[in-house]
Amino acid sequence: MTAEPHGQVMWSPDPIRQRLANYTIEDVRDLPDDAPRVELSDGVMIVVPSPTYDHQDIAGLLWVWLRKNAPEAFRASMATGVAVSLDTTLEPDVLLVDADVAGSRHYTIADKTTLVVEVVAPGTRKRDRFNQPGVFAAAGIPHYWRIEQNPVHVYAYDLVNERYELVADSDTELVLSRPFEIVLPIGDIAP
Repeated sequence: MTAEPHGQVMWSPDPIRQRLANYTIEDVRDLPDDAPRVELSDGVMIVVPSPTYDHQDIAGLLWVWLRKNAPEAFRASMATGVAVSLDTTLEPDVLLVDADVAGSRHYTIADKTTLVVEVVAPGTRKRDRFNQPGVFAAAGIPHYWRIEQNPVHVYAYDLVNERYELVADSDTELVLSRPFEIVLPIGDIAP
């Protein structure tokens, strides 16, 4: 008697193509519906961990706040990606993009992205704090926010000379003049 696979096998990246690092954004667009969420890093697919309830609450509440408060020139989005090149994509928790970004696409180009927000989770600490800001900065995205949990604390950065500089941080009220006049009570985005 031989062992045979039982049920459907979950999709995973091809190990040979992973070693060759030759995946592109088109490959990600062509993934089956049951594939996990992935990002591309220089042609290598990286599975993005699922967020926790608190993580989703923070991102969702921020999305709602941005939808209500951002000028009409902007559009807030969740769980969509930024294509920084043909072989590198990222999936920030919240985005603020140009209002004219088409609704049927999953990816926005960096030139149409004004703000990226990452809610830091235990499994993404290094990426959210160190790796991704450098990629977003290199792509020219003007604003980056990092949100730490327990307690909720927002760190806001502006792009200055091709790198992010901290312009404000708060666990009570975030006040900024860019990308628009912002007075964000942190309690409004806390789970």
